[in-house]
Amino acid sequence: MKKKIPYSILDLAIIREGYDAKDAYHRSIDLARKAESMGYRRFWVAEHHNMAYVASSSPTLLMGYLAQGTEHIRIGSGGIMLPNHSPLMVAEQIGFLETLYPGRIDLGLGRAPGTDQRTAAALRRGRMESVQEFPNDLEDLKTYFSDDNWDSPVRAFPAEGLHVPIYLLGSSMSSAVLAAEKGLPYAFASHFAPTYFMHAASHYRTHHTPSTENPKPYFLACVNMILAETEERAHYLATSFYQMALGIIRGRSYPLKKPVADMDAIWSEQEKAAIQTMMAYTFVGTPDTVKPALEKFVSQGGVDELMITTNLYDHEERLSSYEMASVLIQSIQPKESKSVVY
Repeated sequence: MKKKIPYSILDLAIIREGYDAKDAYHRSIDLARKAESMGYRRFWVAEHHNMAYVASSSPTLLMGYLAQGTEHIRIGSGGIMLPNHSPLMVAEQIGFLETLYPGRIDLGLGRAPGTDQRTAAALRRGRMESVQEFPNDLEDLKTYFSDDNWDSPVRAFPAEGLHVPIYLLGSSMSSAVLAAEKGLPYAFASHFAPTYFMHAASHYRTHHTPSTENPKPYFLACVNMILAETEERAHYLATSFYQMALGIIRGRSYPLKKPVADMDAIWSEQEKAAIQTMMAYTFVGTPDTVKPALEKFVSQGGVDELMITTNLYDHEERLSSYEMASVLIQSIQPKESKSVVY
């Protein structure tokens, strides 16, 4: 039998219209607990700033909240935006979590700010890193986790000597090139940036340099997925997601709104086209109707692991969609991967 593809969740802790951040956190931990029983491998959260309705400005704090409320699912950052932080502080915080929840913490790193440039400047106190500094920060971070750093004048406790898998995140070619060069697992943000997906996947696999931790390439791809019992219901529920995406197009942060009967009354034709392009890897429908397109995506991209993000207003509908996704993905039979899986 061919090996089944692992599947995971990316949660953005989106605030629903009429609710607050506390509700978003409670829904996140409830989803993480349910995800354990559904067979999801990992549950990642992302770093965002200055977005009124995205409650994930402190990913390490949110990771701790999720880890203490779950038992075995891996909890990770998808990701921590490394240029916003000193490598020493990231090592200390992630080391703290790995010490409390050994063997369950993933460290996903991004090079984007996760916000607008003015907010990025405030986060970094006016110091804006160059492109060349991210690889250096990455090496510093890896050093802080290493046993070989024991005689350094600057050490990271309790991170030193701990094995925390590091993943590079990206939506263009830059991180694909660096992940391949460093022999790290690579996660692509195809759920909102599809343009370079195939090129990045191909480059990463072709140029991957074997490392001790990762002798084979390991490629994660994130997609939007909304499943329901009928096509009509799925597309109706998806209008909450489309309204949220509309905020990205308009440069605003919108709460997660209730679904509507007609999106054409809300977006323009230009906005609709932009969202359809940006969200090209969005799978909406029933498990049966979505399956062929999802299998094609996995096969063509050489995807080792699927990461799913589902943003629905109704929490029970969201849980139902994730449950259907779990059954669907387990029915997919990709080519056997020889990649290392943490």
